[in-house]
Amino acid sequence: MTTDNKIPSASYGILQQNLPDSTLDEAAEQVRNLGYAIIDSGYTAPELHSFSEEFNCTRDHYVQTYGESELRGLNEFHTIRAPLTHGGDAFLKLALNEHLLSLLKKLIPGKFILNQQNGVINPPQETYNQGAWHRDLPYQHFVSTKPLAINALFCVDDFTFENGATFVLPASHKAEAFPSENYVRKNAIQVEAKAGSFIVLDCMVFHAGGFNKTNLERRAVNHLYNIPYFKQQINIPMNMTSSDLSPEVRDILGFTYAEPTSISDYLSKRTDKKY
Repeated sequence: MTTDNKIPSASYGILQQNLPDSTLDEAAEQVRNLGYAIIDSGYTAPELHSFSEEFNCTRDHYVQTYGESELRGLNEFHTIRAPLTHGGDAFLKLALNEHLLSLLKKLIPGKFILNQQNGVINPPQETYNQGAWHRDLPYQHFVSTKPLAINALFCVDDFTFENGATFVLPASHKAEAFPSENYVRKNAIQVEAKAGSFIVLDCMVFHAGGFNKTNLERRAVNHLYNIPYFKQQINIPMNMTSSDLSPEVRDILGFTYAEPTSISDYLSKRTDKKY
């Protein structure tokens, strides 16, 4: 009789089993089953340092442009909307990260587009607008057999228990309603991740930012990718030039999925086989 508590490796009565071939396959399996996973972005330490500085510069310019008092009044001071349209090239490269796109292609069949990219700051010793349970398709109560959208939260800083690492309700993307308070208390987990990681979520899994008990901000860049049937949070093609973008990147950024402005425009897109 065994006396240890190791996870059993033997099995019987099983006719089907998932057999992932890579760490990304394993991550895709976990997202499908539990609604979340962590993957490495592949960036080096110098690249992460450079991105950290770019984040801060972009934030400073954003606050100068829209005004601190105005942003605070709108509860938007700890968010940077659509930085890939006004920040440095690093934000566009982040949205097109090779590891992330490879995982997305495993999770979303067919085409997908970037719905939004937002810088998110979890302030020290202070509540903020992401610190409440939500889905990244808010106000929706349905489930689907395959993901309609995937959230990818890039950790600019380490996510720790102390600085408000994201809370997740595992497998909640499989149930329509938000669970009871007792269920949340018993089953919520907090996900620690190193700087340079992506925390990848099925958009329908309930999650929330934790309270930052440290004296330093915890920064991240959130991305939401979805099938091309949802409108973007901010119209990315209208705020970027496409002249130097590849056809694949134009697809991901939504250039080929803009709403036709007329019947002639619609027919023209059909002729070009864009729809």
